[in-house]
Amino acid sequence: MSIKYQELKRRYELDGPARTIEHLNEALRQKHLRADDFSLRSLAEGLVRDGHEWVRGLDPRHAGGVSVLEAGDGVDVTAFLNVTGQVVYSKIMEAYEQEAFVVSKRVNVIPTRLDGEKLPGASRVADHADEVNPGMPYPSLGFGEDYIETPSTTKRGFIVPVTKEAIFFDRTHVVLSRAAEVGEVLGLNREKRIIDLVIGATNNYNANGTAYDTYQTSSPWINELSGNELIDWTDVDAAEQLFAGILDPHTGEPVLVNPNTVLVTPAYRHAAHRVFFAPQITYQAASAATTTLAPNPLAGYQVDHSRLMYRRIVESGVSEADAKKWWFIGDFRKAFAYMENWPITVTQAPQNSEAEFERDIVVRFKASERGAAAVINPRYVVKCTG
Repeated sequence: MSIKYQELKRRYELDGPARTIEHLNEALRQKHLRADDFSLRSLAEGLVRDGHEWVRGLDPRHAGGVSVLEAGDGVDVTAFLNVTGQVVYSKIMEAYEQEAFVVSKRVNVIPTRLDGEKLPGASRVADHADEVNPGMPYPSLGFGEDYIETPSTTKRGFIVPVTKEAIFFDRTHVVLSRAAEVGEVLGLNREKRIIDLVIGATNNYNANGTAYDTYQTSSPWINELSGNELIDWTDVDAAEQLFAGILDPHTGEPVLVNPNTVLVTPAYRHAAHRVFFAPQITYQAASAATTTLAPNPLAGYQVDHSRLMYRRIVESGVSEADAKKWWFIGDFRKAFAYMENWPITVTQAPQNSEAEFERDIVVRFKASERGAAAVINPRYVVKCTG
């Protein structure tokens, strides 16, 4: 759509920077505006006082001896930089949150101020609640020490520069392309780290000082089932039966898990849809003479597929033929989390920096995020392989 830059400038002067940026951010978030609708040159000409002259002054041939940017003569470009920053941020987030990053959307994000921490908890007690007689005091309940240790967090980020040439020649698409690359790379890196945890390529579950692999085929829990290719509802039932056998280590009671998500590779996307969403099933026991038609017993599952997950399984050393048959079922939000020191954040470099003088960079935007993927409780997910 066409942006009315003079109207934007008027609203900026009347409403102030905070409200204008808030409205602009809302319009971008609601898709009423898109980052690609903007023009850097038009923004500069519309939001900077005497903007046409300011942009013209970016060309050294018309600077009159000393460039206005380098002279620091009081030209107020704050509005231009604020709006440009919001447009760049919008493009970064659009790429960072794209739909291809499926697994990141299935785990909890836990804010933390620590570089790796102990998450304390109270170990559950067994169900031995004694009867309380009338007039008698209630018994006290003691809690044993229980904790998990999460891994150290790491910081990742990039800088998006906006040069004189980008404004003067209106190379908006170049700046936005770089912003999209930054968002995509940061989002892709985060997605891959979470996937590696989900598939068991990375193992960082540490409970009460002891490290464990996420997936086990024997004691202390069993949550890996080989030879269980996703063909029909019986394969899902086999995985669900594993949950029935997983016990809480403190109480000996079954873990209270309600599996609600299934993650498959692209090769089994349609097979999964058939298994979970067919309106009815046909069943005949091997020794039975009759065939039974019944409603599909599988309900309430979210089914996702991930191309990135398939590639990460292959890169972990599994053959392509075998990797296609891997699938996962469980409550991913209880099993995994992303420990986040700060979400993706975009900050703007101050004006009149050394980069401006040396490299004709008018402004730079730095995007960064810091966090780590962590296993919270592996008993809430089951891995199945063909």
